[in-house]
Amino acid sequence: MSRTVMCRKYKKELAGLEKPPYPGPKGQEIYETISQKAWADWTAHQTMIINEKHMSLMDPATRKFLQEEMEKFMDGGDYEKAEGYVPPSK
Repeated sequence: MSRTVMCRKYKKELAGLEKPPYPGPKGQEIYETISQKAWADWTAHQTMIINEKHMSLMDPATRKFLQEEMEKFMDGGDYEKAEGYVPPSK
């Protein structure tokens, strides 16, 4: 049986991550409060931002920006979106 968490983004019990995505306390916090679905949604969104803005992950400012945007994304805040992107309708 898979592990479930009360997902911080979707506000319901969902399947949890298999392991922390980062080392240290931040990774543990994500592991305990973020679902597989929310993490997959974030990683897809993060990739879109990186590509749209031609960001380099070698730049510490980029990594800090993405960390801040991840927090906004997971908390339902006003996070960065790719310019002109319209999500597909379901």
